[in-house]
Amino acid sequence: MSMRYGSPSTALSFIICHLAVSVALCTALTGCIDFDDATQPVTVAIQVTPPQDYQQASLQGHQVTLSGDRSYTAVTDADGVAQFQDIIPDVYNASVSWKVTADEYAQATGRPVENKSYTVSGSLTALTFAAPSQQPVAMATAISQDQSILISKVYYQGCKDDNNKNYIFASYLELYNNSDADIDVAGLYVALLESTSPISHYPLQYLQDTVVAKQVFQIPADKPFVVAPGGSVLIVNSAVDHAAKGASSQPNLLGADFEAKDKNNNRYENNPAVAELTQLFSFTNNTFMNLMNGGPCGVVIFETDEDVAGLWLQQNLTYRYGYQKGTQYMKVPTRYIVDAVDILRYDASTGIDVNTKRLFDYLDAGYAFTESKTGYDARLVRRKVASTTADGRKILQDTNNSVNDFESTDNLTPREY
Repeated sequence: MSMRYGSPSTALSFIICHLAVSVALCTALTGCIDFDDATQPVTVAIQVTPPQDYQQASLQGHQVTLSGDRSYTAVTDADGVAQFQDIIPDVYNASVSWKVTADEYAQATGRPVENKSYTVSGSLTALTFAAPSQQPVAMATAISQDQSILISKVYYQGCKDDNNKNYIFASYLELYNNSDADIDVAGLYVALLESTSPISHYPLQYLQDTVVAKQVFQIPADKPFVVAPGGSVLIVNSAVDHAAKGASSQPNLLGADFEAKDKNNNRYENNPAVAELTQLFSFTNNTFMNLMNGGPCGVVIFETDEDVAGLWLQQNLTYRYGYQKGTQYMKVPTRYIVDAVDILRYDASTGIDVNTKRLFDYLDAGYAFTESKTGYDARLVRRKVASTTADGRKILQDTNNSVNDFESTDNLTPREY
């Protein structure tokens, strides 16, 4: 074996000498390596506060999560304080949630309730921890009644077809019966949240316990549509086999329950064998679901006995905030909302713009997103599975915080977990 610097001993001597000179030069230049500049862990605390009108609740024993590039958990003490020891300085989101029985809710509020369960949840976004905190950071919580029908999947991202062209026609929504009893969803409303870019910035005092929707649809109410426990409702724009249409990564939606028919633009191929999803309002003349590729793409489902298509609709229209003309949206009172998910845009260079949240924390204390770096990445957001019953039925996670409850996946198959 030949050596570039001659014999092995000569080569070793050269390397040792070279390293010694490098270390000496480095020291002379005030230090190539300064261990004093290394990142030092810090200790911080989060103070969980009880929901309004829920002051008798125990704040002890609840897990608080800090999530970012790294994740940490800590458990609250009797005062609701969670201490995080030796975390790496960074920007974090904080969240907490726990379940409350009907008896616990009645005891804490003094209000009798039906035999329902509840979730207490809270979150904080974009917390910068660069030094030890002298005082705990306060995190308010809100309480919401657990729902039986949940938004389980939203596919809005789109893909590249087999010819590398943008393909958006396989978008869909899925609702899931998370209870142990049959549920009739006939007449249930589906609303897509306003997605103006830049955001319309409706102030909370203007909203007054409403959300702003760009489209409102309804599952037909003319006959029952019963969903079994663990069953789902598949709502699509185009109920065809999209893989057979030249987009091999896309799902087969021939088995959809309802289709938002494209009556005005003929962009989407519709299936006459699939029932029509009733449209009650749209901010444009589009009759298909305007699921925004890349987001924001928030969705709510709600129910009410009021005549949404009549006087109620007229009284709840609003222009974009600060405008007196132009595009109108519909305000939906939050008291009617059954479930909600805030889906935000992801930017590869800047991350998630949490300032574009559309929903109050008591509707969704967090947000969902897909890690789409270029767009059209064929990913959806779906609710995580919390547990599985003895007979194989999936119980989906519902902590009222989409950061915890939803995940991004490239498994686009409907009704599958």
